[in-house]
Amino acid sequence: MVTFLAGGTGTPKLLDGAAGVFAPESTTVVGNTGDDVELGGHLVCPDVDTVLFHGGGVLDTERWWGIADDTTETHAELTRLADAAGLDGGPRYLPDDAQTAGRDISQWRRFSGVAEFMEIGDRDRAVHVTRTSLLDEGHSLTDVTRTLADAFDLDVELIPMSDDPVATIVHTDEGSMHFQEYWVANRGEPTVEDVEFRGAAEATATDAVQEALRDDVVIGPSNPVTSIGPMLALDGIREALAETTVVAVSPFVEDQVFSGPAAALMRGTGREPSTAGVAAAYPFADAFVLDDDDGTDLDRPVVRTDTRIDDADDAARVARACREALEVAR
Repeated sequence: MVTFLAGGTGTPKLLDGAAGVFAPESTTVVGNTGDDVELGGHLVCPDVDTVLFHGGGVLDTERWWGIADDTTETHAELTRLADAAGLDGGPRYLPDDAQTAGRDISQWRRFSGVAEFMEIGDRDRAVHVTRTSLLDEGHSLTDVTRTLADAFDLDVELIPMSDDPVATIVHTDEGSMHFQEYWVANRGEPTVEDVEFRGAAEATATDAVQEALRDDVVIGPSNPVTSIGPMLALDGIREALAETTVVAVSPFVEDQVFSGPAAALMRGTGREPSTAGVAAAYPFADAFVLDDDDGTDLDRPVVRTDTRIDDADDAARVARACREALEVAR
């Protein structure tokens, strides 16, 4: 039995080749929900959906976002209407008094759908409409995610990190903004000054997550701050990880990050943007998988391989290194 902590694109890319190494029926994936947004009244769970769409064989693997060959007629019409009506473009937050009102899926992450700033495909949007409707019927996010996983014929267990709302807020030199506004709307250009996981103090990990963390855990090459950080901010998660065997794959080769905003976010939160910084962020990790070209000297066991993941064969190679690291860590 093995559990993957998944956020961003790093761990989903690793999962692309993991099935031949870790039996899918014995694999659980815990998805980060700190990046979730409510856009135009629909709850969008980007990190959960990347795993959902990949497992269902429909993920757009050029972008690692959304459904391949999806149409975007609704998105285009929303933009046209906003332009024609003279409305300002997005992102547009809902008013402060609406951020925590109504259904309990918000935590300062509610955006207007007017000129929506995230391009949502039409089939992709159907998932968000279904998810939000089931939540409105009284189902938990965990139950809804399992229902959607069944619809996409996933062969792994996919669960969200919490049924409670958590919002990753990036504090920058241009003001505070949700992670999706920072990364999607502003392309990661503002200087990061701090990162807050709003709502984490009140949120709890589900029983399903706590049970999954009793198994071996693999943290793929995901962003330590905004992909894994929201999970670690939940009460009891760090303690649970300290009690089990954990292997982490560095998203860096020494101080060079493979992709994404990890370096800027680590620097902005006072961490060293490097493999050494990742190791410091994961004191509970028992072993690491590093790239062959990464000479970082760590105080824990290391398995080295080529950690670049461009296709399923690459992913399988890194997954085998994770299995070896788990064996070493025991």
